[in-house]
Amino acid sequence: MSTPTPANTQPAATAAAPEAVKPSNFLRQIIESDLEKGAYATRRWAGSPGDAAHHAKGEPDPAKIRTRFPPEPNGYLHVGHAKSICINFGLARDYGGVCHLRFDDTNPEKEDTEYVNSIIDAVKWLGFDWAQLGQPPGSAAPYQASDYFDFMYRAAEYLIEAGHAYVDEQTPEEMRVNRGDFGKPGVNSPFRTRTPAENLARFREMKGGKLADGAAVLRAKIDMASPNINMRDPAIYRIRRATHHNTGDTWCIYPMYTFAHPIEDALEQITHSFCTLEFEDQRPFYDWLMDRLCEGGLLAAPAPKQYEFARLNLTYVITSKRKLAQLVQEGKVNGWDDPRMPTIVGLRRRGYTPAAIQMFAERIGVTKSDSWIDYSTLEGCLREDLEAKAHRGMAVLDPVKLVLTNWDEVMGPGHLEPCQLPALPHPPEGTESPIRHFTIGKEVWIEREDFAEVPPKGYKRLYPPRPGADGQMLPGNTVRLKGGYVIECTGCTKDADGNITEVLATVVPDTKSGTPGADTVKVKAAITWVGVADGVNAEVRMYDRLFSDAHPDAGGKNFLESLNPNSLKVVTAIVEPSLANAKPDDKFQFERHGYFVADRIDHKAGKPVFNLAVGLKDSWGK
Repeated sequence: MSTPTPANTQPAATAAAPEAVKPSNFLRQIIESDLEKGAYATRRWAGSPGDAAHHAKGEPDPAKIRTRFPPEPNGYLHVGHAKSICINFGLARDYGGVCHLRFDDTNPEKEDTEYVNSIIDAVKWLGFDWAQLGQPPGSAAPYQASDYFDFMYRAAEYLIEAGHAYVDEQTPEEMRVNRGDFGKPGVNSPFRTRTPAENLARFREMKGGKLADGAAVLRAKIDMASPNINMRDPAIYRIRRATHHNTGDTWCIYPMYTFAHPIEDALEQITHSFCTLEFEDQRPFYDWLMDRLCEGGLLAAPAPKQYEFARLNLTYVITSKRKLAQLVQEGKVNGWDDPRMPTIVGLRRRGYTPAAIQMFAERIGVTKSDSWIDYSTLEGCLREDLEAKAHRGMAVLDPVKLVLTNWDEVMGPGHLEPCQLPALPHPPEGTESPIRHFTIGKEVWIEREDFAEVPPKGYKRLYPPRPGADGQMLPGNTVRLKGGYVIECTGCTKDADGNITEVLATVVPDTKSGTPGADTVKVKAAITWVGVADGVNAEVRMYDRLFSDAHPDAGGKNFLESLNPNSLKVVTAIVEPSLANAKPDDKFQFERHGYFVADRIDHKAGKPVFNLAVGLKDSWGK
């Protein structure tokens, strides 16, 4: 018995060729304007990140633009990160550039190599690579912000010596009060007038471990009366005795993110630093720092520029790492890769494909203002991607036995009739669909909902004989067993409690699908089924949205109160034999039910496990 090979995940990078016409957006317009003006044409690239002197020894940069995806390795990436990955890597690909994968590992207390590995895996799975131009894919290691700690310290000392930074020893509460607010300017720190020599000596004492955690911070000296509170002498270094996953115990002071991030961009010769809108107020400091370090000759000009776009807000989803971690830690879900989670590993296990996620990112576009995207948009992209790829198969999720009472008489005792259907109703042009094979015999499994003892109006599936208007008995309804025979319902059997245990019918001879007599009996419905003789038991996990509220954490709501109690239902289904040899991550359309994936963790030979990826149509709330 041959088994079709189902469509597996396609690399996302092949889903959209660089030369394909892309819808314009303001980020593309910025890049195109910069390329037209030659804004970065003088840049040089020495083959690795470095300061101005390092890159001066290099060749003209072969990359027309450089972007970066800089996750902090303190959790698993989610669908919002997927949007950023598609934007940064996609734009670099489309404009002849390079996108750097960089771990922003400046916080020693939250980072873990587990998260580092998961991020690398997620970016690769989405179909992207961060190798330099001319290098083979997969040949480059990600960059790490912690590798730049030496330069960051050197930059901090330069700012101190140039009078642009000072060590502040106020308490955290004093600094908070003296910072002011939106209606009141800040107050200068009493330590702000220290000389550069005094600040340098004190900063070196911070580095040498002579001050306690929290006893002092290094602050940029800008303007305590600035209307942008982020420019009121922001902290750029703090004392933190913690072992770092990359640098160990080398450092007891660590740079603040707002100081480290622009420097990381500059050392890597990034041209366009794309961030989400929450970093918009930080852009003036980004530019201020770049100007100061370029003035001092530490960094190469032209410096990178930061641009902000709206983050992804998706209904029925939360993307707070803290709240996602809470779901995992409190056992509300079965780990970071639970198929109900909006993490990339969760989406992957649910059955999402890289092509569907890239399609989603392209479809929702890039804007400067926040808006909400309905979850059905994401689901629609998966349906669209799988429609042409996913091999079909029949599965009965709520089985009841159908007995063909005249089978032995018509077909012969114990006879099993071979049947077949195409695995792809619409194969790619120039190809033929694989064929799936199965058998029909005296007993088959059908969906319980395909039989009604008293049918509602308009019901076209199986129902038994019933009295007509004239009192005469009307025959039971006829339907086609898809790919098999036409049958006529004759009744049912029940147990002592009145529950239906078997549906009874007769087979209409010479009506097998694909034979000359198939159309001799007209029917109004065809139902799916699986033969008792060759059906395979399978665990099927019927997943739904994790939250029943479109905005589960809006307005300070307790998001746990919005958990959907019906987000997972596990059933023992019976599937056709073509599904028995599915491999983990293979995707199918279970006819009439939806798209399913063989679970990439739990699915085993002889113990199939399928997850519902998405239904055939959007039925949420209907």
